[in-house]
Amino acid sequence: MFRLRRADISIWLLTLILSIACLLPAGSARAQDSAVKRITARALDSGFALSNGTFNGMLAASDGKIYYVLCAENADTGAQMYSYDPATDKIQHLGDLTEASGEKGQKSIPQGKSHVNFVETNGKLYFSTHVDWYSVQGELEMMAPPPPGYKPYPGGHFLSYDMHSGQFENLGKAPEGQGIIAMNMDTQRGRLYGLTWPSGYFLRYDLKSRELRNLGPLYLDGENGHWTTRVLCRALPVDPHDGSVYFTNADGDILRYRYDKDSLETVQGDNLRKDYFGTWNPLAGENMGYGWRQALWYAPENAIYAIHGRSSYLLRFDPRAERVDVLDRLASETSRRSGMYDNFHFGYLSFTLGPNGHTIYYLTEATIVENGKRVVKYEHGDRVENLHLITYDIPMAKYNDHGAVFFADGGRPGLVNSIAVGKDGSTYCITDIPGNGKKRVDLVRIPPVQ
Repeated sequence: MFRLRRADISIWLLTLILSIACLLPAGSARAQDSAVKRITARALDSGFALSNGTFNGMLAASDGKIYYVLCAENADTGAQMYSYDPATDKIQHLGDLTEASGEKGQKSIPQGKSHVNFVETNGKLYFSTHVDWYSVQGELEMMAPPPPGYKPYPGGHFLSYDMHSGQFENLGKAPEGQGIIAMNMDTQRGRLYGLTWPSGYFLRYDLKSRELRNLGPLYLDGENGHWTTRVLCRALPVDPHDGSVYFTNADGDILRYRYDKDSLETVQGDNLRKDYFGTWNPLAGENMGYGWRQALWYAPENAIYAIHGRSSYLLRFDPRAERVDVLDRLASETSRRSGMYDNFHFGYLSFTLGPNGHTIYYLTEATIVENGKRVVKYEHGDRVENLHLITYDIPMAKYNDHGAVFFADGGRPGLVNSIAVGKDGSTYCITDIPGNGKKRVDLVRIPPVQ
């Protein structure tokens, strides 16, 4: 008769248990989904009832304060600038961006937005303004005509704000009534750079000579809504060593401004047309295509780290080698397991380095999970998702989803495309804040995470 030895039985039982475990990934994922960690955020009140969505428009400055802009889609009132001091828990109103641009009382469409992050140097903050007066055609926002009795939008401005005196300076204005949708600064060489909306002109402004040069359109018709529409890039990282400025287009090309030649070129060594990012029609207009959504310069490696908008893949671009490496997917754990994209077609701009200089902080949305099931929810006619805080330690290549962000009353922050991380590790953003059957837009503080 055939007999099983005790050792044989033990091996057989172990094999059976491992086989059953391998058959249960879905149940395990559901259990993890149902136990998503929660972070309780605090909504602040700047006292600006007209505020609507701000993209970028923030900085954790060297004085410990959080500087930010609240936008306004209103024919009479433009965007407002504030600071929040975590040490005193006080908010200060700093100014009206239309007035700062020298256009108060002109009865033209106001400076309704600043959709760029501040750059700090020599005690000043540099930034630019943008229009917030649209008509929506499909997924694209188009410049709307002014109401009767009002003048057209005069164009976006490069501005500076003196952190000591509180004074604004109007540096220059974009041509042809264009807004400035993307901006960065080469602080070593005193140069401001910008992309205009809707046509996608590349601008450079020299602080010393006060010369503003338009290097022309780079995106065919830009976001003008014609058959050659191309979504504009929102991030212009600067290489501090040679003054080059990098940006992308929806076709996946990496473009470079050469400081030494004062001209533009296409990087030949690599591009962002990667299978991992998906397959995109650059003409569609309702997404970033193959271009990066947000990007930053990482000095220890002399490289650019960027996030692809729709897929949330983190990439590294080495300008010297002209090589792109796809590193990891920074979506929430829920989205990574589901294999799906998140709701917002363009992806999220809320991507920055933390105070230690080597950890990326990223705010991204994720499918809502209730009782172990992924569900689709709508509030005020809009689809809502959970907001997750992700960190990625660059030297350790360590991803961490710290959980979903909620307010104390259980409400969800929504439409987040801004981020700043304070000296104490608190994360700040500007977001929709639900309450009393309606929502407002204001500054939110997320406590430090480990």
